[in-house]
Amino acid sequence: MAAVYPEQPGLSPADRNWRIFLWFRVLFSARFYYPVMAVLFLDLGLTATQYTLLNVAWAAASLLSDIPAGVLADRIGRKPLLVAAGCFMLAEMAILCVAPRDGGGLLFLFCLANRILSGLAEGAASGADEAIVFDSLTESGRQGEWHRVMEQLTRWQSVSFVVVMLIGGAVYAPGSVNALLAFLGIHASLDQATTLRFPLILTLLSAVGVLLLALNFREPSRHQPHSLEDPEGHHASSAFGAFAFTLQAGRWLLGSPVALFVVCAGFVLDCMVRLFLVFSTSYFRLIEIPEIAFGVLGAAMGGIGLLVSPWIRRMVTTRSIGTSFAIMTMVVFVGLVGVALHPPYWGLVFGYLLWGAMTMIGFSVSTYLNQLVDSHHRATVLSFKGVTINLAYAGVSLLFAWTLHLVPGADAQAQLGNAFGFLPLWLLITCGILLFAFRKHLRLLNVRPSSPGQ
Repeated sequence: MAAVYPEQPGLSPADRNWRIFLWFRVLFSARFYYPVMAVLFLDLGLTATQYTLLNVAWAAASLLSDIPAGVLADRIGRKPLLVAAGCFMLAEMAILCVAPRDGGGLLFLFCLANRILSGLAEGAASGADEAIVFDSLTESGRQGEWHRVMEQLTRWQSVSFVVVMLIGGAVYAPGSVNALLAFLGIHASLDQATTLRFPLILTLLSAVGVLLLALNFREPSRHQPHSLEDPEGHHASSAFGAFAFTLQAGRWLLGSPVALFVVCAGFVLDCMVRLFLVFSTSYFRLIEIPEIAFGVLGAAMGGIGLLVSPWIRRMVTTRSIGTSFAIMTMVVFVGLVGVALHPPYWGLVFGYLLWGAMTMIGFSVSTYLNQLVDSHHRATVLSFKGVTINLAYAGVSLLFAWTLHLVPGADAQAQLGNAFGFLPLWLLITCGILLFAFRKHLRLLNVRPSSPGQ
């Protein structure tokens, strides 16, 4: 398909994909309803139980589509999967924009369709977007520049997160919207039933941008659609061929202890930090932060990426994998201990420390895996990473939910504060298991990886 935007003179295919990738990731994650997500679904008319079930549906859709999407991206090309991701995102937001408020069972079905399509979009994009850029750089002999791509992405997403959090929270609140309209000379009195759609409409516009950007990616020559058979002669579209390809990538991962360690260490650290971030607004309330400050504090979290991205780049380019993950583990442990203690007000420091740790984990895992895996299995292995992270998060979420029922507390807020005390212990146990499992390969982890190039 022809490019939507005109060619820029002197811009190589690698640089073109690089720029499109940055915008694609930024707009794909620009979900203006995130600052008010739980409140928004409840204000639409869902119960807390229904909202929980919707999150399970999202995780299931993402898990079930992640690896098949990665296999297809490796077999028929990355661009078709990215276009599909754009279509899924556009459909999920269109459905949510027209979901009937207080619609009972019909509302739940609309929201269920939204969550399933959102999970499919996540699965389709997972791995394919990174793979198309890394392969483009490799074709130009510039694979060593990948850490620069990740550093720029971290900065762009940090700025985007700040903007999205501030705007999403502001347009959801009738008071701020009416004040802005009055300032512009428009006298109106919009209620919550109207303004709750505004973050959804803004995200729908982001979805349009995502689809246009996906159409503008350029497939590296090694993944042109004519290459539909692997060396064993299995056709890409055949079920057996796809299954065999998945097994082949899985065998490669299991036979590569360093890459396997990166995946395992990534999901061990990610699931602990992600669990806290889901409850971050409840944590703010726990440490006696007034609710009026939630949006600003959440936006400030995005600025952490701007501060830590240069340091993370230096860490992954100058230190071994083992040393880098040891540093990240220590940062996460200190953050979780602080959250468990939840001191009033200055407990914010530990929340920001964990947000910085999440940036470190994503940057490091992506950089190391892209350096270690060969091009023909890159998207599939990156999909394995996404699946393990989602599985680990689902598992620790179930464990945390069970813990909440067991710990004492006068109310849900007190129970949450007590349950946070288990997180540092769980991290120590899982890291101990990880070290025991890879005890024979610790020497390999002290060597900095070099890109395979092909």
